[in-house]
Amino acid sequence: MTAGWAWRSNTRRATGFAWVIGALLLSLTVAGCNPQSGPRQPRLALFVGVDASGSFRGSGYYDNALSFLAHYIYGHLNELGGLAQPRELFVGSIGGKDRNEPKAFHPIHDFAGKTIEQIEADLREWFPPTDTMTDFNSFFQQVARIAKERNLILAPITLMVVSDGVPDAGGRGASAGSESPYSRIDLSSLEYLSRNLTLRLAYANPKVGESWRKHVPHQRVRLWTVDAEVMKGWTEQLQPGVAIDQQDRLWKWVRDNVDYRVRSTAA
Repeated sequence: MTAGWAWRSNTRRATGFAWVIGALLLSLTVAGCNPQSGPRQPRLALFVGVDASGSFRGSGYYDNALSFLAHYIYGHLNELGGLAQPRELFVGSIGGKDRNEPKAFHPIHDFAGKTIEQIEADLREWFPPTDTMTDFNSFFQQVARIAKERNLILAPITLMVVSDGVPDAGGRGASAGSESPYSRIDLSSLEYLSRNLTLRLAYANPKVGESWRKHVPHQRVRLWTVDAEVMKGWTEQLQPGVAIDQQDRLWKWVRDNVDYRVRSTAA
């Protein structure tokens, strides 16, 4: 009887010890699977450039572009359809009255909590298409300055530019239709700004998009262009009577066509 009692006691202790070990291993496994237990990935820094020049208005895509931008900004801010929520958002003009004209960048606080309709109304008020020139270089330099001042260089950075993509010739002997204006677009301020920097150009025609890919010097900057004819198709993805956070077709279209993940061309 004593031997039986001892055997049962040893069995209970062994079972209890095994249960404790199992619980400990389970807790460690859960902790290892919890994304909050490891280092968090830096969130996206999103810069949006709006071509407010008369030439973009003349292209016929200005209104479509601002409506799309309102949806694009709203979707990212609210993480709809798997879109990345930005840590920081800055929206500024690409055009100006003079070359190297300083531009105001509207921060994320100007968009937080607003509806798509309110965002679009603000964009139209802030960026009327009255600028006389398009100055990509000045815009890129100001993006680099803001990123450094805000210590965003460790975060993935995306520049979303809505424009016909045609740079001003600058009046230095560049004839109409020549490739030299594209070769003078300067991305050097962006090249080493972040390990992951993507420049997305939307609403250019196919020939202009090809000129950006072939003739704009870039190495580390990941460049993605979306033709205007493709961009205007975003409205066809909207489903009548469906809430904006349930517009799965639209947000998938944005991920597949605009936010496409581009590989670096650097060696």
